[in-house]
Amino acid sequence: MDSMSPLLVRLIVQRWLWWLGVGVWGVVLFTLSSQSTLPPGPEIPFQDKIIHFLYFSGGGFCFVLAYLQGRGAPLKLGLWALAGAIFGGLIGALDEFHQTFTPGRSGNDVGDWLADFTGAATGALVACWFVRWTLRSSAK
Repeated sequence: MDSMSPLLVRLIVQRWLWWLGVGVWGVVLFTLSSQSTLPPGPEIPFQDKIIHFLYFSGGGFCFVLAYLQGRGAPLKLGLWALAGAIFGGLIGALDEFHQTFTPGRSGNDVGDWLADFTGAATGALVACWFVRWTLRSSAK
């Protein structure tokens, strides 16, 4: 890990890269939400909620690294989780609203929104832990 630490530190502070990730994430989200049907996958209980949670975890991860990292924001788990939750809550609500205008989609699913909200907050927490771990490893 010692040889990876400087590379990870350089990667973490590249805010433009994380904003690019947020942008790509948003375009993919809009594209998927605009489709009337999505390809079926394997039958897993609560599959839809799991997918929402995981996808928004990635969005929350990228968002907090772009928005908070490098701005002198303290590595406080609560602050990062709150930023991720707000991001996920707002974008998730907009996504659900957008789906109401997509033929074949219902939108306004509170369960999907909760999965978005908690997924983004979890992704933000993982980002904070990742930054802490990377910085601690590079200081050794």
